[in-house]
Amino acid sequence: MILLTGSSGFVGKNLKEYLRSSTIYDVSRDELNNINSDILLNSGSIVHLAGKAHDLQRVSNFKEYYDINFEITRKLYDQFLVSEMSKFVYISSVKAVSDKISGILDETTLPNPQTHYGKSKLLAEQYIQSQALPKGKSYYILRPCMIHGPGNKGNLNLLYQVVKSGLPYPLAAFENKRSFLSVKNLSFVIHELITQNNIQSGIYHVADDQALATNEVVRILSSALGKSPRLWKVSPKIIRFIAKVGDKLKMPLTTERLDKLTESYIVSNEKLKQALNKPLPLSSAAGLQLTAKSFVNS
Repeated sequence: MILLTGSSGFVGKNLKEYLRSSTIYDVSRDELNNINSDILLNSGSIVHLAGKAHDLQRVSNFKEYYDINFEITRKLYDQFLVSEMSKFVYISSVKAVSDKISGILDETTLPNPQTHYGKSKLLAEQYIQSQALPKGKSYYILRPCMIHGPGNKGNLNLLYQVVKSGLPYPLAAFENKRSFLSVKNLSFVIHELITQNNIQSGIYHVADDQALATNEVVRILSSALGKSPRLWKVSPKIIRFIAKVGDKLKMPLTTERLDKLTESYIVSNEKLKQALNKPLPLSSAAGLQLTAKSFVNS
């Protein structure tokens, strides 16, 4: 039995499809807001996906991050500790560690989040780790990087729309490497954590095996559309000026979105793979190809 929060979201819908052979109990928003022992099952696992996502437009009340990402997680975890359920899987984020990194991000990196989103996720992580864990119970804090897959509406979808329109990709002069995470690989990881019985509690970073340059992502998206990639190497100085104008005029290309598309953000998944003792089912390129095909079909 799996108690699942956030089942109506992008990850939740894909996870339910992946776990369709399992018995799943969806926790509604009302139940989450009024958590009590009645919603917990006699046995099984909790997969806690529900949370307030990072607001790139910065129009949210910052208190909502702490009310939703921290307080609700704290209350749910407290109920888990006194229940008969055995495993708690919490979906945090690499942003609980850092918004920008140099080198490779792994579990030894000291957290220093700069946003309310990241800070609220880190508070939830710290609370889970600080509680005494009864015998027979396990917790898994997963820090995924940029997740993509069917139904994804983030920056990857924006990049796809650029490729689909036939417009050239003007950021080819930026050199970067970025980790991605196929929602299918994330679903595989969650399934393994709730079915294997010898994986140690702790924090695990979740990413596909290979980090990719954005130029390579454009090539993959172009291939899915049967197009030749159009990569333009416009001066980064000019592009950054346009992005600053976009900040003021609320144009599609803003400084933050530019950074998302061109910065390097490499996440190590070695600790996780060693714990699972299994390879991830999809390579980075194969996962992106599936996502691109889902964009085409939709």
